Amino acid sequence: MSFIILLLPVVAIVLMFRSQKKRQQQMQHMQTALEPGAGVRTIGGLYAQVKAVNDETVELEIAPGVVTHFTKSAIAAVLDPAEYDAIINGRPAEDELAEADDAEAEPVDEKPLTLTKDSADKDDVEGGAPASK
Repeated sequence: MSFIILLLPVVAIVLMFRSQKKRQQQMQHMQTALEPGAGVRTIGGLYAQVKAVNDETVELEIAPGVVTHFTKSAIAAVLDPAEYDAIINGRPAEDELAEADDAEAEPVDEKPLTLTKDSADKDDVEGGAPASK
């Protein structure tokens, strides 16, 4: 029984190192896959486009004509072009566009509501219920 108690912390440490190594490999793979034109998010939450990749640094365009240098380790994620465009330009994702098109395609038979006095008088003439004045 005491052997199991001593073995448990060793197994936990091995699992922690293994997951950390896996995360490091994923980050290294992402950093080597950086290419000009890709949209990225830095660890500070800055969204930018990659202009050039050097040995240790990456040149990022954070605004038109504004290029900054970051270390490769400062890149948190490489974004899909559609996701980057949606974040930067405020465009909805494609599935949201499809839902919006479906909602616009539904016919609306109800007349719009108005809150003007003229519309209340018009209802009186058309035989509607008299409006309170």
